[in-house]
Amino acid sequence: MELTYERRGTGPPLVLLHGIGHHWQAWLPVMDLLAERHDVIAVDFPGFGASPPFAPDTPYNAETVAFAIEEFWEGLGISQPHVAGNSLGGYVALDMASRGVVRTAVALSPAGFWSRTELLYARMALRALRRAASRTSEGTAAALMSSALGRAASLGLLVADPSRIPDEEILLGTEALRNAAGFDEMLNSFAWLAPPAPPKAPITIAWGDHDRLLPRRQAVRAGRWAQQRVKLLAGCGHVPMSDDPALVARIILETTGG
Repeated sequence: MELTYERRGTGPPLVLLHGIGHHWQAWLPVMDLLAERHDVIAVDFPGFGASPPFAPDTPYNAETVAFAIEEFWEGLGISQPHVAGNSLGGYVALDMASRGVVRTAVALSPAGFWSRTELLYARMALRALRRAASRTSEGTAAALMSSALGRAASLGLLVADPSRIPDEEILLGTEALRNAAGFDEMLNSFAWLAPPAPPKAPITIAWGDHDRLLPRRQAVRAGRWAQQRVKLLAGCGHVPMSDDPALVARIILETTGG
């Protein structure tokens, strides 16, 4: 597939994977920091951001997305890149590590380590965010961003401090969520999402200590699965790249050896 992506820097390739309803721009706060050491490629999943949707006979789930991304980087002449992902992208990164198709993987608040109740909560919260984005015009979104209460209502599930996020980033993110063709089917597929097989490549899992979408108690289960300590990202929410770009870049570079 011809996927939309942004590429910066030089060095060993590093592919960045976003969460459900998001787009490659989620990684903008850290891209230049990572590009000092890596050939950084942030890509929109099929049916998200500006990438085209899957063909009608292809389901949306973590497996089909992972294979589409692998075909994408092969088309760029890349083999065995480093990967880093957030939320759904974190799960995809761990799945890639479990199959040994990447050099290293970093997962930030990855999906798939929830209890049944936590999954129900996450799906309800994500549907509410999607519904709000679908019903919010650009003018209304701009008005919401002008108040601390509006920002908290719109972004409180995703970041620890909504006041740090630039207005343009919020508006673009709302548009990406509103127009994500693969959102509903991908969200439904979460009901069957189980932790991947044990990793065959070095991994790091990190969790925002203020994550309100996938609460940090899920990090305990992720740590048991990985048989290693999960790093807690102080002062960060579910999308930590926006809360503390320097910290997130450091975690990734420590893993890649960049």
